[in-house]
Amino acid sequence: MKNITLVIMAAGIGSRFGGGIKQLAPVGPNGEIIMDYSIYDAKKAGFNKVVFVIRKDLEAEFDAVIGSRIKQIIDVEYVFQELDNIPDEYQETFKQRTKPWGTGQAILCCKDVINEPFLVINADDYYGKQAYEEAYKYLNENHDNTAKQQIAMVSFVLKNTLSDNGGVTRGVCTVDQNNHLCDIVETHNIEKGDNCAFVKKENQIIELDLEVPVSMNMWALQPEIFDILDSKFKLFLSQLENDNFKDEYLLPTIIGSLLKENQVEVTVLKSLDNWFGVTYKEDKQTVIESIQKLTAVGVLSLIHISEPTRLG
Repeated sequence: MKNITLVIMAAGIGSRFGGGIKQLAPVGPNGEIIMDYSIYDAKKAGFNKVVFVIRKDLEAEFDAVIGSRIKQIIDVEYVFQELDNIPDEYQETFKQRTKPWGTGQAILCCKDVINEPFLVINADDYYGKQAYEEAYKYLNENHDNTAKQQIAMVSFVLKNTLSDNGGVTRGVCTVDQNNHLCDIVETHNIEKGDNCAFVKKENQIIELDLEVPVSMNMWALQPEIFDILDSKFKLFLSQLENDNFKDEYLLPTIIGSLLKENQVEVTVLKSLDNWFGVTYKEDKQTVIESIQKLTAVGVLSLIHISEPTRLG
């Protein structure tokens, strides 16, 4: 069996969550946070290392709440996503930058600590056991003897990923009959309606198919992707205009462009589990209730590791 790593992107503070660190909000019956369940499910599926992508200024708090506990059950590495973690030739150009560089840069920050297949997830999303099992099975296979870079995406059904409390961003996918990704469109402000999902665009309401597969930033990748991310990031930086410093280097957009360039083949894995996460402050109660229900019926187990540090 291969060494396979879980990468958790946790560098952001959710502004829509009210300014708190939403990734560290307790949601479980014993004070567990969403990442506890993600790591538990991943370890059970076979993953044997966790890499946390965080900001350096969050390290002490992050380690107190989760890192110090998780180190007891699985190997842990920290990498730091910072605004100045860019090639030297661009430091002066972007010294006024205040917005994070995005998920593509977050993964690129891991290049010095990962030499094995890995799975990328968001810190504040609960994906369900099936997603980790499918991803582990894929990553444990041999994908070396192919002309194109091999990637997999665990897809979810749109209707299982919506929030009752506001619009969400999802990568809406087109998939062929061989379960390969044809296109992915980052779609913003998808709202939940009565038996429908929709976006508002130029005073029009555009309905979306509730059954369409969407990306939740759960990508199964090979370490060779770092070279591609590095070259694409340099190209991204070279093309930014002075008035466009808020643009982000986003993993779904990068993979979409690689698809168009015929450089990658993306296998779409399917999870029928309900996703839930904390996009808005109001989502937290929904997550708590969902975890209570899953625990009560035995889908989620109580996690018997040392109790989370209580903050404040």
